[in-house]
Amino acid sequence: MFSLLKKEISYFFTSPIGMTIIGLFIVLNGLFLFVFKSDYNILNAGFADMLPFFRLSSWIFVFLVPALTMRSISEEKKSGMLALLFTKPVSTLQIVLGKYLGILFLLLIILLPSVLYVYVVWVLGNPVGNLDVAGTVGSYIALFLLIATFAAVGLWASAISANQIISFVLAAFLCFFFFFGADQLITLIADDFNGFGFQTHFDAISRGVIDTRNVVYFLSIIAFFIYLTTLSLKAYKR
Repeated sequence: MFSLLKKEISYFFTSPIGMTIIGLFIVLNGLFLFVFKSDYNILNAGFADMLPFFRLSSWIFVFLVPALTMRSISEEKKSGMLALLFTKPVSTLQIVLGKYLGILFLLLIILLPSVLYVYVVWVLGNPVGNLDVAGTVGSYIALFLLIATFAAVGLWASAISANQIISFVLAAFLCFFFFFGADQLITLIADDFNGFGFQTHFDAISRGVIDTRNVVYFLSIIAFFIYLTTLSLKAYKR
């Protein structure tokens, strides 16, 4: 399992996709937070707050995470390496977890540069340091749980197709639907029913209050898609 984790990390840093994803994340955030005149621009907000960064990042990751996961298993299928992995003394679940943990580590690496934004907002505060620390920490936890859930969805999409493009499109669609579309669709059916989609739980944790129900929700979705991915590989193995 750990060899698969190291392989994911090694591929990320030795292939163009790794630096491309990190570059896109930094550039897009930088442009919207400090250059473009938009609702996300921190300089135009009138107060020091990291909320625009977390809201913007959640949408960026809807597409960046599928781009990161699309090759994880699809490429192994196409190259024949997956069949070789099945001959090793490692279980199907360990293969899936090795891939998944590798992706989570890479997502942490992608998030690291955002610490610079926290410093900038800290300095821009009046007085300096006038930043909601609890809300910022809660938002980081919420964002990581969200992208970890996106990663589980993307890994499953990669497991059911040997075509990376199909895996990306399917994962991006599902991430978008569960993040934004699910609650919107359910609201049309029943106004008093909400909380099914990712965004509701993400927003709840972002307020700085870590409710175990929201954490359990994300962990349950992650476990469900990890299970589906394992089933897909077992079916392929047969």
